[in-house]
Amino acid sequence: MAANGGTKAIVAALAANLTIAVLKFVAFFLTASSSMLAEAIHSVADSGNQLLLLIGGKSARKAASPEHPFGYGRERYIYAFIVSIVLFSVGGLFALFEAWEKLQHPHAIEGDFWWVPLAVLIGAIVAESFSFRTAIIESNHVRGKQGWVSFVRTAKQPELPVILLEDLGALLGLVFALVGVSMTLITGNGIWDAAGTGMIGLLLVAIAVVLAIETKSLLLGESATRDDVARISEAIEAGGHNRIIHLKTLHLGPEELLVAAKISVGAAQTGRDIAAAIDGAESRIRTAVPTARVIYLEPDLHREVGQRTDGVSGTGQVSGAGHISAEAGSQDAQA
Repeated sequence: MAANGGTKAIVAALAANLTIAVLKFVAFFLTASSSMLAEAIHSVADSGNQLLLLIGGKSARKAASPEHPFGYGRERYIYAFIVSIVLFSVGGLFALFEAWEKLQHPHAIEGDFWWVPLAVLIGAIVAESFSFRTAIIESNHVRGKQGWVSFVRTAKQPELPVILLEDLGALLGLVFALVGVSMTLITGNGIWDAAGTGMIGLLLVAIAVVLAIETKSLLLGESATRDDVARISEAIEAGGHNRIIHLKTLHLGPEELLVAAKISVGAAQTGRDIAAAIDGAESRIRTAVPTARVIYLEPDLHREVGQRTDGVSGTGQVSGAGHISAEAGSQDAQA
């Protein structure tokens, strides 16, 4: 659902941005408005970003290989990070440069086509609103009860937060451009047009920085959400015979989670008993958290506080020395 929803939002945004970019360029050529040029470049950058997200989604579906045994799920994170770089450089920095140039040589919007930028901006606001609405609807399928800020910060699927922020930035940028163009037409002072362009640049740089920070965290490797960790812990201990010594999770991709845990077993349990307990725990984990595709569970003897394997009194639990020489792991055939 998340991947399909992300693709739907990307396609809707791409269609809107390509159409709007053409209209903005026409308005710029007719009026020489710097706000219209900044907005046109903004739409081109957004269109390129959406193509990058689609490429990343396709690349992530490649089968695992001996060189990449855990698959290519993180391709989606890499392309999302590239999106932030493109938005910062092509969109934000260009708009700031154009604003500086316009401040040095301001000029009014004149001629018979003065109304074209207004018509294009109003039409673009309507089109971007529909794209933004699609992104909101698709995000609500996976957002749950989270607030929007929390969703953007914790989402493991990078496409929806990227599209949400891009569409929000596009709408705000259009408002800035509309105000700048309108005030330039009313006052005849091109400074307003430059100011609108500068606001667009600052907005894009801010969004790019947020995207870069959040995507970097995904690239470094994030654990499962607290709710998923709680469900995994409950699933492991549901059999009544196992207790978690330590548990670690890692997202190999947006819909692929690695689970590694050391669990305690009784000293009297046979190898067959331990294998059955691990198989049962794995099955319960996958039922509780379907994205848990790669699971490694290591059995260890349960020891009370103060007991050590060498017979000497201690002050804490030993979670590594003297563990049973057996490890069970399983990985789905497909990522």
